[in-house]
Amino acid sequence: MADLLTATRDLMAVPSLSGDERALADRVEATLRTCAWLEVVRVGDNVVARTSLRRPQRLVLAGHLDTVPPGANATPRLDGDTVWGVGASDMKGGLAVMLDLASSTPDPAVDVTWCFYAREEVGRDESGLLELWQARPDLLEGDAAVLGEPTGAEVEAGCQGTMRVRLGLRGVRGHTARPFTGRNAIHRLAPLLQRVAGWEGRRVVLDGCTYAEQLQAVAVEGGVAANVVPDRASLTLNHRYAPDRRKAEAEAFLHELLDAALDLAGGDSWELLDAGDGAPPALEHPLLEALVEHSGAAPKAKVGWTDVAFFWAHGIPAANFGPGDPLLAHHPDEHVSAASLERARAVLLGVIT
Repeated sequence: MADLLTATRDLMAVPSLSGDERALADRVEATLRTCAWLEVVRVGDNVVARTSLRRPQRLVLAGHLDTVPPGANATPRLDGDTVWGVGASDMKGGLAVMLDLASSTPDPAVDVTWCFYAREEVGRDESGLLELWQARPDLLEGDAAVLGEPTGAEVEAGCQGTMRVRLGLRGVRGHTARPFTGRNAIHRLAPLLQRVAGWEGRRVVLDGCTYAEQLQAVAVEGGVAANVVPDRASLTLNHRYAPDRRKAEAEAFLHELLDAALDLAGGDSWELLDAGDGAPPALEHPLLEALVEHSGAAPKAKVGWTDVAFFWAHGIPAANFGPGDPLLAHHPDEHVSAASLERARAVLLGVIT
């Protein structure tokens, strides 16, 4: 086995902010082109390598090259059996495992597609997976897929949907010394926020995995001047909804919860900013069943949104599995241990061989 900890550190040492993945894509491509058993294709800053052994099934193993902007953790730090820094768990540890397996497994029991793609940490319309699908959809064909997102080397099934809405409230301007002459739009946010904060959530169990829905206020805007009663205010909400719902149902729920605190006929507004449906567990597929079996642990629900939803939307069942603690993704103390890297490698090796 290669030194996965050092390999992870070396990948982390190549900065790859979203939209600036070229140097890391070059490095990945150069490594994969040393493997005679792989067909390697480059599309932009996305690198795909495939075996063509005419096996009865094909598994896609995919991971994103980009990271979020670093804080004080831009330079990777190796400390004993742990490497610290931006991208350690999300997801250069997963990339190191993928590269190691791609480079050391010339004769897998299933055909394997290794997909290293750009721009996951930004808007879905910028995703490298979407670029690949538009340019070469054949490169993403497969019977099942595994996303190398950090899961603590346990299977996290499916993913939740995500939705952002912006609510606009109208008021009437007035002088703050005589507020009764106006209507304070910012004050009108209070009952909306109470409804959001007071919502106890919804929990959905699918195939033994519990998806806990969330609703959070993420932005508030308003105000005119220090002596003016504001006539406009807005509230932006983020809703994470279970994969038993599609976006129309999720938006209908938000209307049911919030419309009583709005005056839509009187000029208040409701704007759907973006939405992306999630994906159900889909663990009945034999390759994903094997992933759960080799992991040795019961699967959990993926409570965030991941590109598992992309594959599901294109007819490919998928799951999340990779090294690193998902709670450390984007965290200033982001790190990954050698044990987590080695466990993830062993599980994936078991599935493909």
